[in-house]
Amino acid sequence: METDTVLHGQLQPNAYRTLQPQAAQAIQHGQPHLAHHPLASQPGLDLSGLDDPDSTFHQDLRLQDPHGQHPFQLPRSFDRNHGHRPMHVQSASPHTPQQQQQHNGGQFGILTTEPMQNNSIARLQQEEDLFGTPEGSDQKSNGHLSTKIVVAPPNLAEWRQRLFDVDDMITLSEEEYQTYFPHVDNVYSHRSTQTYKRKPFVSHYWDCRLKGRPPGTPKSNDPNKKKRKRTARERDLCDVKIKITEYLPGAMLDENFVPDGGHPDQSNNFFSSGQPGGQAIHQHQFGMALVNSSLNTPHPGAGGQRYYTIQRVNGNGGNGKGDGVPGPHKHTLAESDRIKKNSVQRFVMKKDKEEKKTQKTYHKKATGNALATVRKHSKDHELKLFGSCFCPFVQRVWIAMEFKKLQYQYIEVDPYKKPQALLDVNPRGLVPGIRHGDWGCGESTILMEYIDEIGAAYPLLPPLNSPQRRADSRLWADHVNRKIIPAFYQLLQAQDFNKQAECTKKLQEEIAKIVEASDAQGPFFLGHEMSFVDIQFAPWMIRLTRVMKHYRGWQDPAPGSRWGRWLDAVENNEHVKATTSTDDLYIDSYERYAQNRPNTSQLADAINGGYGLP
Repeated sequence: METDTVLHGQLQPNAYRTLQPQAAQAIQHGQPHLAHHPLASQPGLDLSGLDDPDSTFHQDLRLQDPHGQHPFQLPRSFDRNHGHRPMHVQSASPHTPQQQQQHNGGQFGILTTEPMQNNSIARLQQEEDLFGTPEGSDQKSNGHLSTKIVVAPPNLAEWRQRLFDVDDMITLSEEEYQTYFPHVDNVYSHRSTQTYKRKPFVSHYWDCRLKGRPPGTPKSNDPNKKKRKRTARERDLCDVKIKITEYLPGAMLDENFVPDGGHPDQSNNFFSSGQPGGQAIHQHQFGMALVNSSLNTPHPGAGGQRYYTIQRVNGNGGNGKGDGVPGPHKHTLAESDRIKKNSVQRFVMKKDKEEKKTQKTYHKKATGNALATVRKHSKDHELKLFGSCFCPFVQRVWIAMEFKKLQYQYIEVDPYKKPQALLDVNPRGLVPGIRHGDWGCGESTILMEYIDEIGAAYPLLPPLNSPQRRADSRLWADHVNRKIIPAFYQLLQAQDFNKQAECTKKLQEEIAKIVEASDAQGPFFLGHEMSFVDIQFAPWMIRLTRVMKHYRGWQDPAPGSRWGRWLDAVENNEHVKATTSTDDLYIDSYERYAQNRPNTSQLADAINGGYGLP
């Protein structure tokens, strides 16, 4: 070509190097004197090939179609040994950059610049941005395992069944996959992962766990080797295999995107014509692809987000017909749950186990004065009291038996394990329980009346010739059971500060009612002697000063007040002291109530549910 010959003849390598920085400066700053250089006067000239290993100037100058259909770059004009190739130059009158912008430079007259590429690797990385994703986006697979644990997401049962059946292809957002798949990963066992060099997705293959796999190492014949006590699970119980396709960020924004499985409208209903992800109308302007405006938000990948598809891919007998049609599982979801727990269940169990190491729990053995009383009444006797050292309902019966100076046997039981001896006495498995010969009964208030009747000495209720006082005692004992005790646990289990303040006021009001009804001189309810109502209330009195004060800041009564004198009299009573353990036993045992932990007790469940005490 004539232009090629002229340029090669006029410019020697040194002169060419001299002109390059001036041309670059003119291009960057739009200086009009660029048109005075012979090289700049050629609108189709490509100077991108000057990449000498020395500090020679290097600048890519590309030609682009203003209509965006055929962006291209001309071949290099010089190689490293200063050889040359024919230069393709547009035959047109010379323009400055400003003139080119005003007149669009003819059909291929736009002269653009790009940042310097120091080596071929950087250039290749730029050209292989396959998915058109923003700089800094994550183009790596998250792997086949989820890193998120959501214990109780919405509609969990329906999601688990759907992910177990996989009757059709399931399309999930990254959030949905991370949330729900860990709840069924006990059903499947990961087998392999397939990556693709120029596809924007990764495929993870999973088998049903009941398919099994051969052992990794053969059994040892060494007689000295300790054998593991494990039973191998039967293999080939199910043929289901699923493929989880992980689409990387930006996959659907690529103009050439085709989902896993072939043509968009053949592999997933999301990609059918007219649906999000369907065939897009691609528009270009100056070589830049525009985002497909037909992608609607219902599809999880419409905005370029990472998303997942799950489909069943087993065949050749999977449905029992041998026709290659993917068949369902040969068992139920419940059977998979029996075989193995999912990741969420294992996480919760591990967390609970770790918390139990640091959490305080109820005591199973009395301490202090109560322990001495237990030892004193450890010998076998026909009158047996089944109790738990931390239970206030047990303590009120225990105080009554000590007050009546009865001979009995105290048997410490764990009410949460409900031993058979306790169930024989009280089928509900609640303490306290009394076994007297062949007769057994529960319920603390009833047991207190029974104890009062089997021993004539030291009566709990007023004498029979005072029926009104006996009725008043039963009435206010009922007030303790129906008003004070529920208010006590409502305050202890309340977690919100405002709720605690409300419950504190309620408990104070209920206590004030019984204090007002008590004998004016006292110090006990009926006067100077302890009686039925005092014993009914006593266990919660001592827990106010030990438990409620510790966990809810309960205030001591004013010195010399009627309530203060009653509380002091109960605290210092010998029978109350004989059945009371050390403070730490009550603080530890009631931490469960103060934190309102699940499954604390039937009583705690009743308080939370708003119904009567068990």
